[in-house]
Amino acid sequence: MNQPIVMAENVSKAFGEVQALDDVSLEFEPGIIYGLLGPNGAGKTTLIRVLTTLLRPDTGTVRVAGIDVLHDPTTARTRLGLAGQFAAVDDYLTGRENVEMIGRLYMLSAAEAKRRTAEVLERIHLVDSADRPVRTYSGGMRRRLDLAASMVGRPQILFLDEPTTGIDPGNRIDIWDLIIDMVAEGTSILLTTQYLDEADQLAARIGVIDHGKLISEGTPEQLKDKLGGAVVEMAVSDDMVQTTIDVLSRIGEGEPTFEKASKRIHVPAPDGSRTLVEAVRRLDAAGITPDDIVLRKPTLDDAFLALTGHAPEGDEGEEQSGNGRRGRRRPAGSAS
Repeated sequence: MNQPIVMAENVSKAFGEVQALDDVSLEFEPGIIYGLLGPNGAGKTTLIRVLTTLLRPDTGTVRVAGIDVLHDPTTARTRLGLAGQFAAVDDYLTGRENVEMIGRLYMLSAAEAKRRTAEVLERIHLVDSADRPVRTYSGGMRRRLDLAASMVGRPQILFLDEPTTGIDPGNRIDIWDLIIDMVAEGTSILLTTQYLDEADQLAARIGVIDHGKLISEGTPEQLKDKLGGAVVEMAVSDDMVQTTIDVLSRIGEGEPTFEKASKRIHVPAPDGSRTLVEAVRRLDAAGITPDDIVLRKPTLDDAFLALTGHAPEGDEGEEQSGNGRRGRRRPAGSAS
């Protein structure tokens, strides 16, 4: 069995009276994308800074790619990479010069840094703009360049802290494709994101952190399943609400309920589409025509809201200082 690519045990970190991390333990195997989710101020970026040698925890142990981060940070940095929330690039250099500079900082020879730079610029679709000053780049181009710089060292584990925040949908999809390609080539990735569809699409496993604690962990489907099965939702006229509830009584596990805020009836649907068909059959027999009716499965947004009590939002302010790059990065296993 492969040893974990990332392992954190009982990690805590306080900033004055603020407990940013509170006895956090997590680990995941090589070759996957691990999604780390949490509301504003939850501790996501603080944890990434600990894992990437940028911040020393008050307690706990951390191993990345088999290296004890606290005892041997220099070696750890040769095996990991970090793309922070803001593109860490030099506006006065060209895109190519930025990436080559990072390659040289990784102790690559000039020739090897040049060769790898050409390779990653091709993969990141920035060849045509590579020799322009970065100050002329759009936000999406700057983010892609930051990812290119993070890839040039060919790290075993790549930490991506909200890599698509603030960029347009087209560039966002390009970055998704790049992340998937990196994973297919063997890089492991820890990804934080405020876009739950992003985590759902990319991550093989997800950890949810809130108030500095890891409160839940599992595959996207496992997190959704914690909310129960699908439901049939429908809207009917006000005078037909009670009749509809009576007609649909005992259709499955649990009784129909009426949500006043949305004015919709919710019917537990343990058999999925079969429950939907049975509901439509009963309504038709009773002469009830709903304004609309749909089978809805729990989403990752539902799971996140149930676990944290918050809708997803931007990342924590106290953690935004650690956006520099240290070490190397690489893609991880396929998303499930």
